[in-house]
Amino acid sequence: MNEPRILIVEDDADINTIVATRLTREGYACMQAYSGSEARLLIGGTPGATNDAPASAFPFDLVICDLMLPGLTGEELTALVRERTAETPIVVISARTDTADKIDLLKLGADDYLTKPFDLDELAARVAVQLRHRGHGASLEIAREGAANTAGATPSLRFRSWTLDAEARTFTAAGAPVDLTRTEFNIVEMLMRHPKRVFSKQELFEGAWGEAYAADDNTVNVHVSNIRAKLKPSGTSDYIKTVWGMGFKLVE
Repeated sequence: MNEPRILIVEDDADINTIVATRLTREGYACMQAYSGSEARLLIGGTPGATNDAPASAFPFDLVICDLMLPGLTGEELTALVRERTAETPIVVISARTDTADKIDLLKLGADDYLTKPFDLDELAARVAVQLRHRGHGASLEIAREGAANTAGATPSLRFRSWTLDAEARTFTAAGAPVDLTRTEFNIVEMLMRHPKRVFSKQELFEGAWGEAYAADDNTVNVHVSNIRAKLKPSGTSDYIKTVWGMGFKLVE
């Protein structure tokens, strides 16, 4: 199997080199960019433009980017990556500590957010988690279920007018395809596998991210909000119910 390809976009040369050196030791193939403009050339595409290239053509398996970049901001770069592919994880590293910044990035499609200064071990662990679940929805761990993996489960799931294929990583609502990010797909899959169950935010986080709960509630809330927004055109956004004080479940 080829090494996972990681694009590191960071204008601080020292930080960029340190991150690349560490992740290379972990067995990843790292490409370094020092501006948003350079990153745009590496991934192709133009912000706001329609791109018909298939997601499989995207040249990287994961993107790490700062926010305050010359030429093209981290926010613009995140949006550009999401225009190209919904599957490639995006990990943002930034000196900004405002919760609103984190929420805005998650709404744009980022999968994780680390605040500078960050621990290299933590970054490496988060990268590993993001890559571990890329394209392996059928083996999604259901938190606290005691089931280590669901590879033997039926890959095609149906709930009311939703259909999810865990092997093909496709999801349709009322017959129309819905483009979900990796994390959003994992959350929907968990809910569909157990439609009568109320999932706490901690359980959804641990199942979708594959790591111990280490985030504030906003992280899960934003992803669920993104899913609902994408479901509005199909008229099925109300399938996901908020159970106040507990978490989320599906409405049968």
